[in-house]
Amino acid sequence: MPATRVIARLDVKGPNLVKGIHLEGLRVIGDPREFARRYYAEGADEILYVDIVASLYGRNNILEVVRRTAEAVFVPMTVAGGLRSLADVRDALRSGADKVAINTAAVARPDLIREVSQAFGSQCMVLSVQAKRLGPGRWEAYTDNGRERTGLDALEWIPRAVGLGAGEVLVTSVDREGTQKGMDLDLLARVRRLVDVPVIAGGGVGTPDHVCQAVTEAEVDAVAVASVLHYGKHSIGAIKARLAQADVPVRTSA
Repeated sequence: MPATRVIARLDVKGPNLVKGIHLEGLRVIGDPREFARRYYAEGADEILYVDIVASLYGRNNILEVVRRTAEAVFVPMTVAGGLRSLADVRDALRSGADKVAINTAAVARPDLIREVSQAFGSQCMVLSVQAKRLGPGRWEAYTDNGRERTGLDALEWIPRAVGLGAGEVLVTSVDREGTQKGMDLDLLARVRRLVDVPVIAGGGVGTPDHVCQAVTEAEVDAVAVASVLHYGKHSIGAIKARLAQADVPVRTSA
């Protein structure tokens, strides 16, 4: 069984690391590069950088942050936000990213998923899905950092996108995001059953137990964590220790 990954998620607006609740009400936290370096030192398996306003304004300003982070952080980095073309993806990879996560542009033009996968490999193409619950067993996929409805059933869109070449799926529960009240285990378990590529869970982590539940109950492959790390409530080490206690394989720092 591959080691479960603990991923530090950093939402960026301009030069700042920010955090909100339900992807809204953003609060400035600090310099994203400093936080990325801290999480790398703590043992984060990956860094996820999200330019949260790139799709809204039609441009990506995060690449210089990524470039400078790559000078001191030596774990895989994924970049999300405002990536609309192969040229955008190429620029992100040249800046130091290992993977890209695409949401808005993939919904607008699903063939972009196939193009990225064929050009750079399916392992590079992460489908990002921001899911908001509609009712029992139903979630709608949202775009533009949870602002825009798509009319797409998230549980129908995800396997379709994987069929087009997405090599990994990042599922963020908009309902749980930033609340620290626990993850949407029902959503995550349903996605896990639908696809045979790695699933990254996001939205709602408040304690190491929440991460453990997502892994042991919903059987996700990785968990993206933000608020509890940024506010110093829990550390990467504490999360990994809880996973290890539950006999979940994790990578330990050298």
